[in-house]
Amino acid sequence: MRVSRLISLVLLLQSGGSRTAAELAAQLEVSERTIYRDILALSAAGVPVYAEQGRAGGYRLLDGYRTRLNGLSRAEAEALFLSGLPGPARDMGLGEALAAAELKVTAALPGPLRAAAAQGRQRFHLDAPGWFRDPQPPPFLAELARAVWEDRVAELTYAGRGGEVHRTAEPLGLVLKHGVWYVVARPADTGNAGTVPGGGTGHGARTGPVEPRTYRVDRIRAVTVTDVRFARDDAFDLPSFWQRRAAEFERAMLRDTVTVRLSPAGLRALRYAVEAVAYREAVDGAGPPGADGWVTVALPVESVPVAYTQLLALGPEVEAVAPAELRALLAAAAERTAALYRR
Repeated sequence: MRVSRLISLVLLLQSGGSRTAAELAAQLEVSERTIYRDILALSAAGVPVYAEQGRAGGYRLLDGYRTRLNGLSRAEAEALFLSGLPGPARDMGLGEALAAAELKVTAALPGPLRAAAAQGRQRFHLDAPGWFRDPQPPPFLAELARAVWEDRVAELTYAGRGGEVHRTAEPLGLVLKHGVWYVVARPADTGNAGTVPGGGTGHGARTGPVEPRTYRVDRIRAVTVTDVRFARDDAFDLPSFWQRRAAEFERAMLRDTVTVRLSPAGLRALRYAVEAVAYREAVDGAGPPGADGWVTVALPVESVPVAYTQLLALGPEVEAVAPAELRALLAAAAERTAALYRR
């Protein structure tokens, strides 16, 4: 266990910069005292790690020092190759880069572990698109990926609900959700231009936070990646933003509420009939079961017609209480169904 931790410690220091004992302890989930002991062990083993004093000090490796990837376990090597996601990487125009990186990592691995990549792909495959979807990537995905990697402003033509619109945007990240690609971008800060390292013009730091927007890549009709670079906000976290925005979108769609009674079987099946956020809110707010075991819940829904379609799947395990319109729709459906079996 300690050997694995020492290798992780070296790789953290090798990634560059100076790190305090507190930072290293937090990343490795150990105490600072353990970090001090591990640093001494690395120094005794000949690893050129030294301490910098002062407010901005910490531990770092001698410039130019590199270690080979010879401390991976078999499980770690297999997980490394499984994380490559060759399909999405190929869609973004990174297929060759990914293959080259895997080849270099494989060459650095000890002989017994070099079969990890082939064995992993023989056993696991990620099929990201949903059923009955076009597996071809959107036309401008590679251009957007380049803008994201290089922090370049892009001119977008987007097919919105009211027709085509043009946006000057700073692409912050790409998200693949159920086979659909989205680009998260904020409006370009055209009034805050400056210089960028290496020459040329760019967008400087913003004077205030700007909420990014989300665009479906398959609705983008044209992309021009400019030579203008923008300053990325280091505090922006793409997974956190996407999780929050997705939850907000799901909840915003649920603009109405209906009241229903559910049998124990109906309550178990409800999670498969409605949106996850609607199910969670209904269950969290449910009262205690009655004498018959049924519970009454307030269920967030998009509309009464949508609720009717969803609740039909529960059959006799659900009873609509309100509104009267939903109750009438389900009652009429039940009568028509019963009539079919009375013939």
